[in-house]
Amino acid sequence: MLRPLDGRTALVTGSTSGIGLGLARRLAEAGAHVMLNGFGDRAEIEAERRRIETEYGVRALYSDADMRDREAIAHMVAGAEEAFGSVDILVNNAGIQHVAPVEDFPPDKWDAIVAINLSSSFYTTRAALPGMRRRGWGRIVNIASAHGLVASPFKAAYVAAKHGLVGLTKTVGLETAEDANITCNAICPGYVRTPLVDGQIRDQARAHGLSEEDVIRDVILAAQPNKRFVTIEELGALLLFLCSDNALSFNGAALPIDGGWTAR
Repeated sequence: MLRPLDGRTALVTGSTSGIGLGLARRLAEAGAHVMLNGFGDRAEIEAERRRIETEYGVRALYSDADMRDREAIAHMVAGAEEAFGSVDILVNNAGIQHVAPVEDFPPDKWDAIVAINLSSSFYTTRAALPGMRRRGWGRIVNIASAHGLVASPFKAAYVAAKHGLVGLTKTVGLETAEDANITCNAICPGYVRTPLVDGQIRDQARAHGLSEEDVIRDVILAAQPNKRFVTIEELGALLLFLCSDNALSFNGAALPIDGGWTAR
């Protein structure tokens, strides 16, 4: 049975865990060959790479390219094109976070967050877009955040980078508008329950003497009117839609999936 992305190839940055891994698996399930990227235990990454190949019958590769290193990024994209023959779908997901008031925000954290959350997406797009144009088909999907549309205190670098990523999305969308089968869009999720968020919940509960349920409702999901986490399944469904022919008129869009957070 033909799957919607059979014959396509995808590169997903920051995909060795959490949202990125979930999206990479969803693309593979739909038939795309995938290149994973990120850090972590090499044995666990290799096991996951093999699981993807076994479960979905696609090729899965891995690159340890550092998203702060533009030369490593260019090499990763070139390697994916050489191995697969193309990079049809680029998902820019890599990201880190640090929380502190502006006057106390460590400059090295600012530089790292802007490099990984914003600049890396410019470098991957710059490297992948020429091939998409030569082949006449491409999808660039930037995983931004509700924080690409609204701000929160103590997250200066993250908010600035995600706003910048939305701006980059709009610019690339305009530049590809006359390329009939190439689009660039951003997905802007609210909180997604990942192992990283689970750690934040436990830390907040210990620090403030609250139950984990109270932290989820009153701290983590305080800004989300529906009081539920966005699921990776929901993000994956939106990603697959953006990769479909039915989404050709979506270009340069920043699509919130946040339980009403940015509707306020």
